[in-house]
Amino acid sequence: MAKNYVIDIENLTKTYGKYRGVDGISLQIEEGDIFGFLGPNGAGKSTTIRSLLGLIKYQKGRISVFGMDVARQSKDILKEIGYMPSEAMFYPSMKVKEVITFAAKMRGKNCKSEAEMLCERLGVDTEKKIEELSLGNRKKVSIVCAMQHKPKLFIFDEPTSGLDPLMQAEFFKLILEYHKQGATCFLSSHVLSEVKKYCHHAAIIKEGKLIRTDTIENLTKTSAKRIRIVKDGVEESYMYSGDLNQLFAGFAGHNISDILIEEPELDEIFMQFYDREEKRI
Repeated sequence: MAKNYVIDIENLTKTYGKYRGVDGISLQIEEGDIFGFLGPNGAGKSTTIRSLLGLIKYQKGRISVFGMDVARQSKDILKEIGYMPSEAMFYPSMKVKEVITFAAKMRGKNCKSEAEMLCERLGVDTEKKIEELSLGNRKKVSIVCAMQHKPKLFIFDEPTSGLDPLMQAEFFKLILEYHKQGATCFLSSHVLSEVKKYCHHAAIIKEGKLIRTDTIENLTKTSAKRIRIVKDGVEESYMYSGDLNQLFAGFAGHNISDILIEEPELDEIFMQFYDREEKRI
């Protein structure tokens, strides 16, 4: 394994009986990267992450983190990871401050000052019980528990779901601050805009298989244009990636009352990858 790979996954295969999990995934993430793991719900993102953390056993493949084998050294690996699952589950009768302190003690660390900073930044009420919190506020507690020990590697599974826009922005500010201190971040998401804004590299997964891994710049690079036109009284909207001169020539003899040519939405760019994969199957 290359020394600068914090995460190295080779041919990971996991099935749940007759149901699909992931099939032959290979993925490498370098130290200091902010890496996005993109795909629709049920694509295999959570299965990959849980395998990576040693939370579930897989049938085939090899996973190493920090150069250590997940199957044999997961205890040592987890000491340096801050994990945030997609659903924040805690003991409902515990107070927030008790949960945060409990999470720190589990790691044998005094995280009091860092936890206080995070709670202030995220607006966490530490006196409330977990059962009194909304989904978004439970999510914020989960962020504090994942970040307070200042790990070398963050692993987040759909981290911003349930957070309001202000908290989403604050979450990524924190990620960027820890990243400047040398942390690596691996996050799964189906929110393409946040991946484009904050991640350096990304992998696209569909139905348990990796479709493509590349830099965000390359993944979002396209010559396609979104055409919106009112022609002969009929409004049309479609993607076009050919010669614009030929497009305009095709309009000859038609009554054009309105036309708009713009860059496609990020969702449309990524849907092209899914469409290409379907055509190959």
